[in-house]
This record gives sequence, C-alpha cells and structure tokens, in this order.
Amino acid sequence: MKKISLLFVLFFGMQLVQSQELKWHTDVKEAITVGNTENKPLMMFFTGSDWCGWCIKLQKEVLLTPEFAKWAKENVILVELDYPRRTPQTPELKQQNGELQQAFGIQGFPTIYFATAKTTDGKVNFEGLGSTGYVAGGASAWLAVANGILKKT
Repeated sequence: MKKISLLFVLFFGMQLVQSQELKWHTDVKEAITVGNTENKPLMMFFTGSDWCGWCIKLQKEVLLTPEFAKWAKENVILVELDYPRRTPQTPELKQQNGELQQAFGIQGFPTIYFATAKTTDGKVNFEGLGSTGYVAGGASAWLAVANGILKKT
C-alpha cells in the first residue's frame, strides 16, 4: 500500500511541476508581444476557473499533463482569460477579459481560441485561427484537434 501511495504522489507531483513550468499570461498585450517575438500564435483559454466543471475537467485531463506542456512550449503562447465567481480580480483584468470575451463572441466555457495579433497605432488586430473547447479522450485527442487548427495557418 505504501508503494502505491508513493507512486501516486510521485506521478501527480511530476504533473504539478511540469504544469508549473508553463507560463500562462494574464496580460494579453504582454502575450501579444511575446507571441510576435517568438512567432507563435496565442492560445487563449477562456475559463471560469472556480465554478466551471468542464473547465476544471479540461485542466485535469489536458492542460496539466506533461504531453500538453511539451506541445505548448513548442507551439503557442498561453493566455488565461478567467471569469471567476469567487476569486477576486483587479478592475483592469476584469475589463480586459470582458472586452476579449465580447470581441471573440465567447458564450460558453471552456473555450480555447487560437489567434495571432498585431498592434498597429495602439490598436490590437486579431486574426482568428480557430477554436475548440473540451474534447473527450484526454491530451492526445485534444492535441489532435489543436494541431488541426494550427496546421490550417
């Protein structure tokens, strides 16, 4: 029993460490700058982190896996746009996230929107590449959908 418990702790500890290595931007302007510098699209994760069951399920099954972490580092700039009910946010963050939700027509959570962006004369212009949400089948199934969206570009 001790061996099983130890293996369980090690496995989930490795997943936690792997997920912590990823940089999730909350400032979209910063993410745009990084994306343009690294020539990578943004992966914008619209989530209700403290209330949305499907968002939490997507996190556990995909976004916190080593397979996703490896893929994300190679392919995208991660942006978390959170709409929590209990977790406090700054007025600036709420405004930014609300504007992006409206701009992309986000009506449900989770929604993951892939886009590139350029800032011209102080205005941000997004080019949408595609979107997805929760996909049954774990990380490999979700990554197949994401790769299909990114390959269209």
